[in-house]
Amino acid sequence: MTMPQKTAVLDIGKTNAKVVVLDCATGAEIAEKRTANRVLAGPPYPHYGIEALWAFTLEALAAFVREPGFDAISITTHGASAVLLDAGGNLALPVLDYEHQYPEEVRKAYVALRPPFSETFSPALSGGLNVGAQLHYQKTAFPDEFARVRTIMTYPQYWAFRLTGIAANEVTSLGCHTDLWRPRDGSYSSLVDRLGIRDLMAPVRSAFDALGPVLPEIAQKIGLTKPMPVHCGIHDSNASLLAHLIGREPPFAVVSTGTWVVNFAVGGDLDHLDPTRDTLANVDAYGRAVPSSRFMGGREFELLASELGKLNLEAALAAMPKVIEKRIMLLPNVAAGSGPFPGQERRWINDAGASPDERWAAACLYLALMTETCLRLIGAKGPVLVEGPFSSNPVYLQAMRTLLGREVIALPGSTGTSQGAALLAGISPGIKQGSSVPMPPWDMQHYRAVWRSSLG
Repeated sequence: MTMPQKTAVLDIGKTNAKVVVLDCATGAEIAEKRTANRVLAGPPYPHYGIEALWAFTLEALAAFVREPGFDAISITTHGASAVLLDAGGNLALPVLDYEHQYPEEVRKAYVALRPPFSETFSPALSGGLNVGAQLHYQKTAFPDEFARVRTIMTYPQYWAFRLTGIAANEVTSLGCHTDLWRPRDGSYSSLVDRLGIRDLMAPVRSAFDALGPVLPEIAQKIGLTKPMPVHCGIHDSNASLLAHLIGREPPFAVVSTGTWVVNFAVGGDLDHLDPTRDTLANVDAYGRAVPSSRFMGGREFELLASELGKLNLEAALAAMPKVIEKRIMLLPNVAAGSGPFPGQERRWINDAGASPDERWAAACLYLALMTETCLRLIGAKGPVLVEGPFSSNPVYLQAMRTLLGREVIALPGSTGTSQGAALLAGISPGIKQGSSVPMPPWDMQHYRAVWRSSLG
């Protein structure tokens, strides 16, 4: 297969979707179009605006065919989503928003169905964050519609299906806290048979597979004049991880920041994970289990920004010594429903008279302490690579450096998801070097001890 010179990537995050074109020689993004990923209220339940995303995708691809051009297409999306198709390849039910909360009787019934953590390494999560819970809810609440389902696919592969007509599933999305996968064995879990869906699951393909060319009618619509390979696709956090698995020796950790802060302990083991604290196994693009943890750090940052106003990084950095001295603290959770401190409700400590800059400094310390806790829970060792929006926040980064006491590397660019997805098409931009975060002059040992003891 000829190596592409440019790859177009469809990158659908929980908050935004984009189509980017990357230079295969350098991995650099050379063109981008972006749109909001809106959730429609219903009926029959909150769901993603699939057709709006599809129209955006076609419009962006059509624009990029002309300039700068591309030779292959790859895909990455958020996890915790499954697509149910009928015999005609159309949606049997809308693609459910994973934040939707189900009735109590549905939740209780699912608890009795789901396999133990020791089988799936998937913790019990709220709403539809366990894809198995989504499928149980759809099957229970909408039996007539579910009876028409002929194919179940993971979310990145649905978009590959729209482009190629070829149905597939893939392990990074199946292994992303779905309850449907055995990470140690690389096979479906017992839940698949309990739900009676084994015959509905699309064939499992490698993320690296070129499923097929763009369908002729789609090619004509976007102006393609030659066959265009479409790669199977990958879960977004695992796309970020993939670039670091190529050429970097374990152990090391990756902190992938976006709506979620997802932490990977590369070279770690699964033996000490705690399902009550949002630790889990992810599965990388090669099918290997990776100890992981997470909290909704990007969402928390957005909530804090709505309360505190815009973050002034220079002023917050200058406020750090006073915040540490006064022990101005924010305790979890700003966003409920995930993370290492379940059941905790957010509160401020020693914040009387604190300025907005001091509150922002304390908020960045909170995000760093949450990340450090997540890394400790998965036994992460070696250097810590931070990518995504938090990689440009020196308050967060320097707090991480002193809390961890080992090297923290800030990686350039907004996220690694698009670059990771482009690697599926065969590009090899090499190891991201990033910049080593300097050790600040702050002593945070006592601050951390007080923060932890305040959690009860």
